[in-house]
Amino acid sequence: MPVPSYQKFMYPLLELAADGEAHSMEEAYEVLAKKFNLSKEDRAELLPSGGQSRYENRVGWARTYLMKAGLLESPSRGQFKITAEGQRVLQSGITELNNQYLMRFPGFVEFRRRDRTTEETSSKEEVGNETTPDEQLEQLHQTLKKQLAQELLERVKQCSPAFFERLVVRLLVAMGYGGSMADAGRAVGRSGDNGIDGIIKQDPLGLDNIYIQAKRWERPVPSEVVRTFHGSLALQKASRGVIITTSEFYSEAIRTAQALGNIVLIDGNTLAELMIEYNVGVTVAARYEIKRVDRDFFEED
Repeated sequence: MPVPSYQKFMYPLLELAADGEAHSMEEAYEVLAKKFNLSKEDRAELLPSGGQSRYENRVGWARTYLMKAGLLESPSRGQFKITAEGQRVLQSGITELNNQYLMRFPGFVEFRRRDRTTEETSSKEEVGNETTPDEQLEQLHQTLKKQLAQELLERVKQCSPAFFERLVVRLLVAMGYGGSMADAGRAVGRSGDNGIDGIIKQDPLGLDNIYIQAKRWERPVPSEVVRTFHGSLALQKASRGVIITTSEFYSEAIRTAQALGNIVLIDGNTLAELMIEYNVGVTVAARYEIKRVDRDFFEED
């Protein structure tokens, strides 16, 4: 089943601490996973950054919000314990907690006030919000990345065929094939090149070459292009090739490349993503550091 929202974890987490003892987050992860029938796959699902599991992130934020409301406290590193206020909440007879309910506690109100960078959200939004601040930040990052990829691909389509041939060689060099532009790759792009637009060393020693065909096209690339390129590789006695296009490939072209086995296809969307990942044609506009409390710093001997 999908991992529940962090608000769904609030009441069970408070209930776990009802005995008044200190509990670890590791224990909470196990108990809540069983309560919600989460599989190993559910628990292993990562945030887009790959830095943390979505499940543990949401349980962690549920604990943080309960602590901000004064319902839980942290007696020691990595542990939580119910407070007198938390006991009163459990004894009130409620069976569910959410952000809207927590707004009755001054500590949480102050936390949310400092946390807000936009207009006040409605009560409905407070209850229905399923994503943690970490997830919201990553979602925004993914949105900006997609917008950048679209803009980047449009700019690539506007450049000349010769520039595009040099660009794809530069990208493969940036990906680690052959070392530097000076000694690793060269754009061919002249008549009589048998469909080869670029050549790049597969390794720094130049023991093998990768042959490149660059298609700055609007229309999809058909299977005939793949078969013709395969023939060009045979003439060059080359074992590997890459076809890179600004458009996409027909499904038959993809099946042909898979059957031949020695040709990699990179469509326009993948090209833009690789350019962003390897910093080709893009520059850093801003950097933001996400910092957390260094708990080791506050450990006393």
